[in-house]
Amino acid sequence: MPSTIDLPTDLYHQVQGFYAYQMQLLDRGAAQEWAQTFTPDGVFAANAHPEPTRGRDAIAAAARKASDDLAARGIRRRHWLGMVQVTPTAEGARATSYALIIETPRGGQATVRMSTTCEDDLVRGEDGWQVRHRQVRRDDLD
Repeated sequence: MPSTIDLPTDLYHQVQGFYAYQMQLLDRGAAQEWAQTFTPDGVFAANAHPEPTRGRDAIAAAARKASDDLAARGIRRRHWLGMVQVTPTAEGARATSYALIIETPRGGQATVRMSTTCEDDLVRGEDGWQVRHRQVRRDDLD
């Protein structure tokens, strides 16, 4: 495998910027806005969930429920994406990354709650990049 990949830097920077925007929406509890970063028929699948979540409304509801639960328990959650690999596709891009989910209880110490991989099929929407399909795999469940 080559040690370098020929990838347009503007595409890589766009995807990195999209993830920074998207994860900060999620981490501050902006569930509806976060769901808007998915296509209308977007899919969020995870090996920790029995079935994928399909469509923006369902994705927003699931994110709102998780955010409300964390707030009720006094926990702040942050998503940290790294080692992002971007591959151009005919319809947009495929992005694979590692994601650490960090939780900090009010007045407590931050801990890494989960380590995952994230695979996204990204397409360009009216307002920029959107996730058509996301697959999250927790390391402890694979």
